[in-house]
Amino acid sequence: MRKRTFIINSLATLVLFISCQKSNNNLNIKQQLPSAPPSDGPRAMLRGYIENVTTADGKIYAAKDNTGKTMDCLKIIANPSGGYIGVYHTMIAGTFKTNVASSTDLLHWTWIRELAGSVTGGASQPTIAATAGGGFVMVWEQEPNNHLKFSYFNSWMDLKNGTVGKTYEAPHTLSSCAEGTPNIYSASSTSVDVGFHYWSNCDVDRQARGTTNWTSWSASAQTQIDNAILYWGVKGNIGDRDGYLNFQTYNFGVIEGQGTKGDFGTWKCYLYDYQTGNADKLSIHTDGGSAAFANPTITLLTVGGQPAIVVTQFIPSQGSAGGESGELIYYKKI
Repeated sequence: MRKRTFIINSLATLVLFISCQKSNNNLNIKQQLPSAPPSDGPRAMLRGYIENVTTADGKIYAAKDNTGKTMDCLKIIANPSGGYIGVYHTMIAGTFKTNVASSTDLLHWTWIRELAGSVTGGASQPTIAATAGGGFVMVWEQEPNNHLKFSYFNSWMDLKNGTVGKTYEAPHTLSSCAEGTPNIYSASSTSVDVGFHYWSNCDVDRQARGTTNWTSWSASAQTQIDNAILYWGVKGNIGDRDGYLNFQTYNFGVIEGQGTKGDFGTWKCYLYDYQTGNADKLSIHTDGGSAAFANPTITLLTVGGQPAIVVTQFIPSQGSAGGESGELIYYKKI
């Protein structure tokens, strides 16, 4: 009987030991599982700021400057001299003209001058950045032969007067048809790093990045960005983008993708995470319920003494709610 009890106890101890070992192994496996990327939390927070137009601290639909010009594809930056600077294009008599305006509140804009479009051909999709030396770099799509053109202005006064310090026109490198919709990653009087689209196989827009020292140009395709947007079932163009926005120490950007080629009502915007190479599809809520969004920009600015996320997007007439088509400007203090 004692022997039998001993055997039973031994078996019970062995089972308990094996059970403990399994439990410990499971614990080790759990500990080895990869954790969520640390940029997930900030990305989710930033997505909320972008998506909820209805709760913005300030907003305006179908934005126009004080002369009545539409402010399509507007990029806003802080003016080191005070207030804000915006560059945008307007279709006038069938040709795109690129303009610059100033504002003190982000919502009301005073036209300053045309910067490109009347002399050498249409100019559209402009973007701008201030440099550490007090100058400004502007880049846009130049016609004819749709390509990137760069201009450097030595000061705010030169920008207001349209006095160009130097220019550079980038040759086509990835497409023989078109390269455009620039954003500026970094800029100075000696070098500029830009994102842009190229018309892949003269069929659909895809992503690229290039650099110039104002005398030469190099560029490469950015397939990781394309793949992040294609993941969402995009079948048409992957075009305009903006970034970097540094938010809670992580870099993000916004980018447009067209669900169906040729259908302007299927444009959507995405939040791109430069840390992970992934993108979130943005579900944007406007007051009227517009469904299509394109040409996004995102900038961290100071508004009323507080940091704020400033967003611009173009709402195509296809998929727009009443009174909302055109350029949307909104901001959220953080």
